[in-house]
Order: sequence, then structure tokens, then C-alpha cells
Amino acid sequence: METSFDKETLAYKKASKRVKALKDFYGNLASYCIIIPFLAILNLLTSPEHLWFFWPMLGWGIGVAFHAVSVFGVGKDWEEKKIKQLMEEEKGKPKIF
Repeated sequence: METSFDKETLAYKKASKRVKALKDFYGNLASYCIIIPFLAILNLLTSPEHLWFFWPMLGWGIGVAFHAVSVFGVGKDWEEKKIKQLMEEEKGKPKIF
């Protein structure tokens, strides 16, 4: 039997995990927004004939994009709905031992 305390604890843990994921993403994004312009300025001041800052910008940018997808999730709603559907189906089945 699940009590309201268990549900609250589970909800708190889920919310806490979500907040940590958001905090990590925004930290990554802020670092990207600070470091990449610094690299661009450094590149343009030291060797403007060879634009190397595009490579870290591209690589890290792809990483930030994947991080965003994992946090804000394109399929998060679908995943939650599917879990609930499977749990409901499991409740309806007779248990055979």
C-alpha cells in the first residue's frame, strides 16, 4: 500500500532530479556563451587568416544541442504516457503464478 508520504517523496525526488538537470544545462549553456566569444576574439586578434574558433564552436554547440534535447526532451511526454499506459495494462492483467 502506497501512502501519500511515499508519493510526496517520489514526487520530490523526481522534481529534484529535474531541477538538477535544468541547472546543469543552463550552466553548460552559460559557459558556451562566455567561452566561445572569448575564443573568437582571441582567434581574430592572433591569427585572423586562420579561423579555428569555428571548430570548438561547432563541436560544443552540437553538445549543447544534444544536452538541450535530453533535458527538454522531444519525446519526454511520449515516454511518460507510454509508461503510464503500460502500468495500467499491467494492473488489468490477471496474475498467473
